Amino acid sequence: MKIVKIHAESPEKEKIEIVLEILRQGGTVVYPTDTVYGLGANIFKEKAVLNVYLMKERILDKPVSVCLSQIGDIEKIAHMDPSVEDIVSKILPGPYTLILERKKTVPSQITAGTDKIGVRIPDNTICRELSREFPITTTSANISGRPSPKTAKEAHKELDDYPDIIIDSGPCKGGISSTVVDFTFTPPRILREGAGMGRLLRFVE
Repeated sequence: MKIVKIHAESPEKEKIEIVLEILRQGGTVVYPTDTVYGLGANIFKEKAVLNVYLMKERILDKPVSVCLSQIGDIEKIAHMDPSVEDIVSKILPGPYTLILERKKTVPSQITAGTDKIGVRIPDNTICRELSREFPITTTSANISGRPSPKTAKEAHKELDDYPDIIIDSGPCKGGISSTVVDFTFTPPRILREGAGMGRLLRFVE
């Protein structure tokens, strides 16, 4: 396991490429988001995703959300009707996890066999760069049930040396977990109140 410092606002391309290659090869990475530090793996690498579950001591029948680079990527993995697209365009990038109907291109391992998928597009340049080629898992870099890490040091303490690489870009600016909203219902249902809750209510109520 290695730790690499990457500038939060203007990430160094050569360092991002190093981390991307680890993800391409089925490795795992701890990375910053706009809320807390996350644990990432290429969602199309079955063993890598399993390692995420093992590191977190997470039960396999509990889904893991995915991180995407941009709104246009959502259509590759999930279904959205026009009314949802309108809301999404107003809140993303941002501290939200959107629950959508998954497409069959998504491995069922990620969704725990359900027809839904959690999608994040954080307001953070680093994680959006890491997911530009393929979706990566986005789940807090901690043991399940424990506080979510706000710094790389906290994530390292939680997961020890099991991740292949840890990105340190300083404390996450949010520090509060994302708001989770299920858009498969009409009207949408808020499943977890978190960061950005006030802004979201302007568009879903």
